[in-house]
Amino acid sequence: MTAVMALVLGAGLAVLAPGTAGAASDGHAISPSTRFFVPPPAKGSVQQIAQLAKKGALKDAALLARMEAQSSAVWLTGGTPAEVGKQVRTTLAEAALQRAEPVFVVYDIPGRDCSEYSAGGATDQAAYESWVDSVAAAVGNAHAVLLVEPDSLGNEPSDCHLPASTYPYTDAERSAEVAYAAQTLEKAPNAAVYLDGTNPHWQAVPNITARLLAAGVQGTQGFFLNVSNFRTDAESQDYGTWISDCIAMVTDPSHFAHGHPEYCASQYYPATVDDFSTWGLTTDWYNQNLNGAVPTTHFVVDTSRNGKGANTMAAYGAAPYDQSAATVATLMQGNWCNPTGAGLGVRPTADTGVPLLDANLWVKTPGQSDGQCDALGGVRAWDYSAYSRPDWPNDESGRAEFDPLWGQVDPAAGAWFPAQALQLARLATPKLG
Repeated sequence: MTAVMALVLGAGLAVLAPGTAGAASDGHAISPSTRFFVPPPAKGSVQQIAQLAKKGALKDAALLARMEAQSSAVWLTGGTPAEVGKQVRTTLAEAALQRAEPVFVVYDIPGRDCSEYSAGGATDQAAYESWVDSVAAAVGNAHAVLLVEPDSLGNEPSDCHLPASTYPYTDAERSAEVAYAAQTLEKAPNAAVYLDGTNPHWQAVPNITARLLAAGVQGTQGFFLNVSNFRTDAESQDYGTWISDCIAMVTDPSHFAHGHPEYCASQYYPATVDDFSTWGLTTDWYNQNLNGAVPTTHFVVDTSRNGKGANTMAAYGAAPYDQSAATVATLMQGNWCNPTGAGLGVRPTADTGVPLLDANLWVKTPGQSDGQCDALGGVRAWDYSAYSRPDWPNDESGRAEFDPLWGQVDPAAGAWFPAQALQLARLATPKLG
């Protein structure tokens, strides 16, 4: 065993010690005492820890080692049905050695991510169903959490605004694909299945409620929030509670909102989405209008990178950057993509103390890039005449692929991002220790 691997494993001894595992999930529900699986260190992390240790940056090396010793999700992102089945079985065997429960992200839907940074997915619905069948067969009777297709309901094909000639997918197909995955995976007797509930700064409650119902959320444990995003726990808990409230109202035949999710209040009204102090208005609306409807749809939240909340990008409008209001607005719209100033959030746990919140999870693997966040992809803008550095590109083509927030070309989606990984560990809230 190398010294670096010993450092990583040593940081996780409390997690891996035998004989102290929490109880497994009871059927489709997650027990509050569930211990979640700690995967092997992400590719690139051990190398960075080794480099930091070699330079004498032992504190930073230890921080990253502690980060890697936390439980996080295992992403199933493609391959043949046989290959993904093998990946699931291997993970389940590793989890059994830890007496822990794995969290899987099922991520192979046709037309994935609007063909942007995380483009890919199965070629068509039939291929996707065959792939899902293999995942379900591999899970079998094992205990597992399954998060079905992040962004699939937030970005339906019509939201992508792409020509049918290059993006031949429909919203009806998307709903059917998610519903098939939900129904198939839910047949595993000890699987807790959750669908895409987006995040509090995206789809309004009525919109995502309608999409979740169309995709069969009532046949699952519930939905997940904030995957690969940075919204605060308080925002996610309010948003998740409202969605569950709305589902209860529109599926109750005796309720005035039955069949009408558009009647539901949201983070946009009566609340104001960017003013959290107003969110109590929406909570009050639901308290006044549930009229006997009982919320039973549960949710989980990704807390892997939300310790500091979302970056407003306002700092880039001030010295020394001096970017215009329009530039800052563009940066804000792209603040989901490798933002600076982010920190790890609450550690994964199923003991949340919130009745409908089943677990806080690290779904996005901390330290992995969201993609090559740049002007070419529309998530960055920058006035280089107001601020630049000698080592930055000075030609249009170079600047199109450059990320001025990090001063580099970002790694591809899913690749290790050393600068971001170290910042996440340093700014962890609560601190790593």
